[in-house]
Amino acid sequence: MTAAGASGMIGAVTGDGTAHLLAAPTALDGRFGAAHAWTIGLCALFVLVTLAITIRARRTTRGAVDYYAGGRGFSSTQNGLALTGDYLSAASFLGIAGMISLQGYDGFLYSIGFLVAWLLVLPMAQLMRNTGRFTMADLPAFRMRRMRVRLACTVSTVIVCVFYLVAQMVGAGALVSVLLGLHDGGTFLGVDAAQARTGAIVLVGVLMIVYVMYGGMKAATWLQIIKAVVLLGATGLLTVLVLAMFSFDPRALLGAAADASGHGPAFLEPGLGFGVEVPGEPATTMFNKLDLISLGLALVLGTVALPHILIRFYTVPDGRSARSSVNRAILMVGAFYLMTLALGFGAAALVGSERILALDPSGNSAVPMLAEELGRLTAGPVGAAVLLALISAVALATILAVIASLTLASSSSIAHDLFGHILMWGRPRESQEVAVARFSACLIGAVAIALAVQAQEQNVAFLVGLAFAIAAAANLPVIVLTMFWRRFNTKGVEWGIYGGLASTLLLMLFSPVMSGKTDPATGENLSVLPSWIDIGFFPLENPALIAVPVGFACAVVGSLLSPERNSARFTELRVRSLTGWGADQE
Repeated sequence: MTAAGASGMIGAVTGDGTAHLLAAPTALDGRFGAAHAWTIGLCALFVLVTLAITIRARRTTRGAVDYYAGGRGFSSTQNGLALTGDYLSAASFLGIAGMISLQGYDGFLYSIGFLVAWLLVLPMAQLMRNTGRFTMADLPAFRMRRMRVRLACTVSTVIVCVFYLVAQMVGAGALVSVLLGLHDGGTFLGVDAAQARTGAIVLVGVLMIVYVMYGGMKAATWLQIIKAVVLLGATGLLTVLVLAMFSFDPRALLGAAADASGHGPAFLEPGLGFGVEVPGEPATTMFNKLDLISLGLALVLGTVALPHILIRFYTVPDGRSARSSVNRAILMVGAFYLMTLALGFGAAALVGSERILALDPSGNSAVPMLAEELGRLTAGPVGAAVLLALISAVALATILAVIASLTLASSSSIAHDLFGHILMWGRPRESQEVAVARFSACLIGAVAIALAVQAQEQNVAFLVGLAFAIAAAANLPVIVLTMFWRRFNTKGVEWGIYGGLASTLLLMLFSPVMSGKTDPATGENLSVLPSWIDIGFFPLENPALIAVPVGFACAVVGSLLSPERNSARFTELRVRSLTGWGADQE
């Protein structure tokens, strides 16, 4: 399974696990249940609160600095919460806990990879804040030919964000269909599964456009802060309840999880999910282990270069505040991923792997099922309905907040880089640029809605892993070499971005994710393309192990082949990155 496996995608509802998840058999015949009422009420409350914040933010958003960077008026604590909200997507909340519930030790590897990545983000935060203004392209454009550099950065930013957006929106539609208890032939208030998925995608997309068009970075930041507080609070509540069931003895929890998993002690040891050794097939075993390394590279290196993470460094007053905000984010992200251990093993112990697999083979239903079970054990049917509704609302809020940030990152790049510095030669009026940013948010949102609606029947989970891999292979070489290599130049930026982007897409196209992968037990096709299409020759499911070195190599070779040099600008960039001098000026 690649990083995409934790993207929050939800499988079809099957078996008697549905009735258990919803705590009411009436969910399948279209009648309202208590869990439905509470879920809709909590989701509506979240939307109303965030829309009110968006209206308030609109009144104070006047210029480019307000729209792109929230007026640079957020404190390190506020930005740390916003960074936490940006980063903890449905992949973290539902996917990782679900994988731990099914794969035990190996499921926790995602948590380790996502957390370790922030140790690389920390040294970059202050440097990025001191050298850029609004987008990733501001960094290389400071010392190179601006138009060509900004075009390349815009292409990479939009592709990464759109891939991530589509996966999250399809995940939102699938999540709604599961929470409403829909399956083939089932309806809810006259709505079938396909209609529910489409409606959820369109509604989430429209809300995303409203947040970004009208509120800009201020609205997006407060949305992330609220989401982070709610997510951490809900996760903490579940963690305490799980530990209380086992008298706050982690050993008892782990033992019960191993017993209920069906794997015994092996559940607490590596090898169930990643780096699997296949007896008699040394080549397959080697590729499995290399795939694990490739996955780790994508998670760790991709995080440093995700566009919606990078632009958040510009919302604080100075570089020191940016660094402090990352320190706070590390503490909160670390605490969250520790709590996913309790959620994952708690789901395995209290719900059981069989019931989780019956509802959703990917395991993304493990946390809602755990919430309902804990609610029933502590407060009966009412507690089950309320706690399930709370976790369901948090999951939907998580998706909504992440896609808002992704839309803002891509629309900012289009307006600031493509329109402001390429089409307008770096001399746009602020009102023009902000207007284009708002129009771009609407355009990106419409495209994402259309793609997600068309792809809702497909397994698009791999898009999240692909977004991380592209960020690592295309964006990271440009950021690192711009900051630390004097010889780096315009051709190096272009070759690095386009080379890393092309290699990632091609390797993914010819990987088992797209074709040729089947379930050894059932023969079921596990790839995106139909079973009769087999174009795979690249054995790894995640291309980062090859694509990242290719991206760096292309950037270096492109720079060496060009005579362009500007040592004075590099020296100025180094001074600016360390001191913050002139950080908010073009």
